Amino acid sequence: EQGHEYARQLIEWADVVVESFTPGTMKRFGFDYATLSKERPELIMLSTCLRGQTGPESSYPGFGLQGACLSGLHRITGWPDRQPSGTWGAYTDFINPRFGSGALAAAIRYRDLTGRGQYIDLAQTEAGIHFAAPLLLDYLENGRIAEAVGHGSMYAAPNGVFRVGDGERYVAIATETAEQWHALRTATGLENWSGSEYDDLSARIAAKAEIEAVIAEWCAPQTAEAVVERLTAAGVPASLVEWPSDLYEDPQLTHRDFFVTLDHSVMGPTPYDGLVTRFSGGTARLRRAAPAIGEHTHYVLSEILSVPDEEITEALVAGALQ
Repeated sequence: EQGHEYARQLIEWADVVVESFTPGTMKRFGFDYATLSKERPELIMLSTCLRGQTGPESSYPGFGLQGACLSGLHRITGWPDRQPSGTWGAYTDFINPRFGSGALAAAIRYRDLTGRGQYIDLAQTEAGIHFAAPLLLDYLENGRIAEAVGHGSMYAAPNGVFRVGDGERYVAIATETAEQWHALRTATGLENWSGSEYDDLSARIAAKAEIEAVIAEWCAPQTAEAVVERLTAAGVPASLVEWPSDLYEDPQLTHRDFFVTLDHSVMGPTPYDGLVTRFSGGTARLRRAAPAIGEHTHYVLSEILSVPDEEITEALVAGALQ
C-alpha cells in the first residue's frame, strides 16, 4: 500500500505518464487514464503493450519476440528451406519507443495549443507492421505473398554475403543497376554473363545462384579489405559484415566521435552509443550514464516527494520499494 501511495503521488507530480503493463493493470491500481484525467485533464499518458489496449487479444502478454512474430517479420526473414529465423533480438522492443517518443512530442504540442491532454495507445505489433508496409501493398495489389528469401532481393542481383579469406569474415555485395553490374563483372571475372540480357535485373535474378557461386569463389582467397576496396573503387556497393565488437574500432564512427565513454555507477567507465541526429544549432550530447535499477529511488522520494529519510528506510525494509 505504501508503494502504491508513492506511485500515486508521483503521478500527481508528473507531466507525462508512460506505462507498459498488460492492459487492465493500471485500472486495477486506479491509475488508468479515465480516472486520472478527471482531476488532471491536461495529463498526457502513453500505454504500450503487445496488442494494444482494446480488442479480443488485448490481454495477451508478450515481448519483442512475440511482437516481431505477430507483425509477420519472422515469417519473411531467413531462408525458404529453414525455419523462420527472425530479426536479431526483441525487434519491436527496439522500434516501439521511437514511435512513442514521436507520439509524446505531438501530444505535448497539442497540449501547448489547447491545454488538453491526450491518451496514447501504442501496440508493439502495429508498430512492427509498418516495416512490412511495401510487402502488404504488394499482396493487396498484386496478390504476391512475401516469403523468406535469404539474402535475395527483388531490387538487386547479385545481392548477398560472401566469405573472404581472413578468418570468419564476410563481405556484403549488392548490384542494382546495369552500371553496377558491369563494374562487378569486370572486377570479378564474370565472363560467362557478359550478354546484354543480364543488364536486366530479372535475368540476373534468374541466374542468381550461378552468378553468386562465381563471386564466392573470387572472394574466398582475398581479405575483406581488399574485396571492399576493389569493388567500391569500381562503383559496386560493398561493405564488411562487421561484428558488434568491430564497431568500437570503426574508423568512420571514430571520426564522428559516435561512442561516448560515461562513468556508470556499477560498471565504471562504459562506452555508450551516441546521438544519431546532429543539429547545427545545438550542442546536444550524452552527459550521464544510464542508472542502475533503484539508483535514484531515494532521490525521487526525498527530493521530489519530500518523504523523510526515516520513512524511506521503513518502506525499504517493508519491501514497499521492490
